Amino acid sequence: MDTSELRDIPLFAGVSDPQLAELIAGSTEVPIVPGADLFHEGEPADFWWVLVDGAITLHRKIGREDTVMGKMDVPGRWAGGFRAWDEHGLYLASGRGLEAGRVLRVPADVLRERIDDWFPLAGHLIKGVYGTARAIESTARQRESLITLGTLAAGLAHEINNPAAAAARSVSALDTACGTLLSALRGLAEGDATAAQFSALDELRLELGAGTAAPDPVDLADHETTISDWLDDHGVERSWFIAPPLAAAGAGVEWCERASVVLGDALEAGLEWVASTLAATTLLGEVKESTRRITELVAAVRSYSQMDRGSIQTIDVTEGIESTLVMLGHKLRDGVEVVRVYGADVPRIDAFAGELNQVWTNLIDNAVDAMGGVGTLRITTRTDGERIVVEFTDTGAGMPPEVAARAFEPFYTTKEVGKGTGLGLDIAQRIITEHHGGTIAITSHPGETTVQVRLPHQPTT
Repeated sequence: MDTSELRDIPLFAGVSDPQLAELIAGSTEVPIVPGADLFHEGEPADFWWVLVDGAITLHRKIGREDTVMGKMDVPGRWAGGFRAWDEHGLYLASGRGLEAGRVLRVPADVLRERIDDWFPLAGHLIKGVYGTARAIESTARQRESLITLGTLAAGLAHEINNPAAAAARSVSALDTACGTLLSALRGLAEGDATAAQFSALDELRLELGAGTAAPDPVDLADHETTISDWLDDHGVERSWFIAPPLAAAGAGVEWCERASVVLGDALEAGLEWVASTLAATTLLGEVKESTRRITELVAAVRSYSQMDRGSIQTIDVTEGIESTLVMLGHKLRDGVEVVRVYGADVPRIDAFAGELNQVWTNLIDNAVDAMGGVGTLRITTRTDGERIVVEFTDTGAGMPPEVAARAFEPFYTTKEVGKGTGLGLDIAQRIITEHHGGTIAITSHPGETTVQVRLPHQPTT
């Protein structure tokens, strides 16, 4: 390799030919072989790798998955070399050949010597900035991640608590209803109720299975009072327990009269058995609904976290959006109306599902914050040629032009400390553009801000 091959690379602008020659003399030209690793995450960053031509993908091990974090495909992009300024510097990702080409592999000590020789002040600045930035970024990202995790966990706990508490209440009441049911059966036996009477009573009970409760609570309360008065007139002491289930099941005075004819002296025990049976059936339905809701929440969490799936997979984008809405349900319930406009022709795509869910979380959270927790969030999916389009539109105050222009800058935020998801729009942009070959853009006007994400049917890897 000679200086002419590096001269047009913007990274080396301002470096003289003799200086480039010195750098090349202490370095090695390494071919890029597609699929072959050049350096590995976690190993000492003893070399500075500068792309001359070709392309390299950057991978990190996240859990058990090998995840693409970015791509070096423009001459002058570089990686590693951290040991030039930090004796403990490690590669932050693994570099793997994507397209055939070449890299200049510069030993870290050669890089440090050249920088110190040519630009001594710059060398000191780089060392200071590198150490300070790494410490600040590590602490900030860790804290933001903990805040995000805490926020999502608190929201999920709130979502699960409601059906869990309902199930617990229903089980407690079911225990009481079952005890009363058994007691009523004993009362029927001690009252010498015949098998024929019990069979006729069960036929009357089955009639109530098709009955419907009065839809209006006031009407239902009046209905309960009417039945309770009838029970009092016929000497039934536990009318307060028997009347509500009968009224809710659609029983009326006429039904009670028929039951009286069938039961005779065993009227109270028989009606108590019917009421207990109806109450138990209702409570079992409530337990079933509560546990179904908990199961749905767990399924949504699994879908959101992608904890049991590969990093890249064929997905339905709307499924990820819906699981994200469940995770953020505690933020949406009180004042945000979610309008879904999902296109029926949107195809499934190959994508890093967990990463996309993080992007959806960030965009939905931003929209809710922009509306102050009150407004309309419109989510649209559609197909546009070879790409699918996902749009999040909120009715917030909008972004000033100067804010919209900087929205995707690293570390730029308009939120107070402790707010937001900890996933800046710069990272969201990187996930969409570098990991999926898509685009993300913002258009904002007072009362309407839209973030549009465009994704190809196949990811860029």
